[in-house]
Amino acid sequence: MTDIADHTDAARPTSQRREQTRARLLDAAHEVFSEVGMDAASVEAICERAGFTRGAFYSNFETKDELFLALVTRLSDAKLDAVESRVQRLSADGQIDISDLVGHLGAPFGEEMDPHLLTEIRAQALRDQRLAEAFLTLQRRVLERIEGFLQHIVATYALTLRMPVRDAARVLLDVSNETCTTATLEGKSSDSITDDLRRRIEALVPALVSDGGAAAFRS
Repeated sequence: MTDIADHTDAARPTSQRREQTRARLLDAAHEVFSEVGMDAASVEAICERAGFTRGAFYSNFETKDELFLALVTRLSDAKLDAVESRVQRLSADGQIDISDLVGHLGAPFGEEMDPHLLTEIRAQALRDQRLAEAFLTLQRRVLERIEGFLQHIVATYALTLRMPVRDAARVLLDVSNETCTTATLEGKSSDSITDDLRRRIEALVPALVSDGGAAAFRS
């Protein structure tokens, strides 16, 4: 195991070395969290997997919780970027493939993020005010992105929603969160949870879109 200075080219800018170190720690954390869960994952195990010392860890993250939230943020941003790419390609002369688009909207934290870990971080946030505030900030970011997607879909297909766009986005996010939590408690696999999300959100379309608008969706 080596420290930052031993593991990177000293000629590279400090900001670049720091970014690369963070990325490797996040990759290692993703593996360790997925294998043993958040509680059992130790800073030492994450550092060992990444090939760094504890000093490298604490120069980038104050706590394991902060690292986990950074990981969730990275995965959710990647997933939402992919959804945005799909939304931007929508055409008014075609239908929305709801199984594809809504299936992705239903998993805003990313397919690579185990729903069990998300349930775990929510449970810990209930006991830790600082963690709760950080997680709520992330939720607001996700909500704003989903709201933007819905605004683009509404404009593209001249739809009328039965409620304000922000409220519709909140409904989608709340259903996603509740479905993940309940399915995790039931011991379902990640694939089963994704299927549950798709079915629930598809069922929401008639409730969110005014009469006639649902014809724009292909299920």
